Amino acid sequence: MKLLVNPSHVTIAVVALTISGCGNSDGGTVKVAPTENAVHAAAVTADDKQGSKVFFDDFSYGSLEEMGKNQWKARSETGHPGVTGARWSGDGISFLPDAKNPGNTLLRMTSSTDGSSDNTQHTQFCHQRKYLAGTYAARVFFRDEPTSGPDGDQIIETFYTISPLKADMDPDYSEMDFEYLANGGWGEPDNALFATSWETFKLDPFVKDNEYSTKPGSFAGWHTLVLQAADNKIRYYVDGELFAEHSEHVYPEEPMSINFNLWFTQEGLIDSTELRTYEQEVDWVYHIADEVLSPEEVSQQVQHLRTDKIVFTDTVPDWNPKLESPCGL
Repeated sequence: MKLLVNPSHVTIAVVALTISGCGNSDGGTVKVAPTENAVHAAAVTADDKQGSKVFFDDFSYGSLEEMGKNQWKARSETGHPGVTGARWSGDGISFLPDAKNPGNTLLRMTSSTDGSSDNTQHTQFCHQRKYLAGTYAARVFFRDEPTSGPDGDQIIETFYTISPLKADMDPDYSEMDFEYLANGGWGEPDNALFATSWETFKLDPFVKDNEYSTKPGSFAGWHTLVLQAADNKIRYYVDGELFAEHSEHVYPEEPMSINFNLWFTQEGLIDSTELRTYEQEVDWVYHIADEVLSPEEVSQQVQHLRTDKIVFTDTVPDWNPKLESPCGL
């Protein structure tokens, strides 16, 4: 999703190369994924505040086509970030049973490379451009090593929100990112987790304006990521602990899409022509508009939804006017 240079803990500057949001929805009502165990409902949960604007997906799908019916889109446009000329494709999205939670389904992203542009595939999917203030959360599984082939490529594993860049140094540009670098990069010699909030950037020549925080070390395994955008501050939480807080300077100003992607940096490929494959899983994603929920409250709401067997709901209205944008630059 971008290139960072010489990162350090909570400083301004660095990064770029972004991906724009997705199309719009027919929102306003609770919808459920088209699966046999889906349960229709007139409200999110019995104890939710009336009128809350909630988006939740448990990724209980059997195919990418089913997922698309709930306004998700897989990126197919070539371009930044990542390996120049690489393919972006929905072929990297699959669904599998959760071995540790019978009856649960996980979404898997798979990306691969042999070091060449022609044989590099990145993966990304995004949901509509209509999200701004509120609380965002996702449960994701990061990996430190490839599932096949030699290790060492700089792979970026993500959960983020983003709006299109309308022009160089667009003052209304908005982006908030969780990015895990399993093999280092952007100034980190080894694995590290980044939280980055963007004011704006220019691609060529590269100029950037952001705030970011980073923590070295392995984040392999399952993590619950929570992001709060409210009161002109952005707070990032990992597994219930505050990870970063960023200022009004980088607070989002434009409606964004919700995204996940898995990609390789151009400068961080190892010297090998052997194919290597990396994977990232997503269990669920959640957003409540215009409200701040603690990580504990997010977990409670997700548990309520799952107890009520609601696998998908979207009561977040379309932006007015409706916004359309491709899943890519």
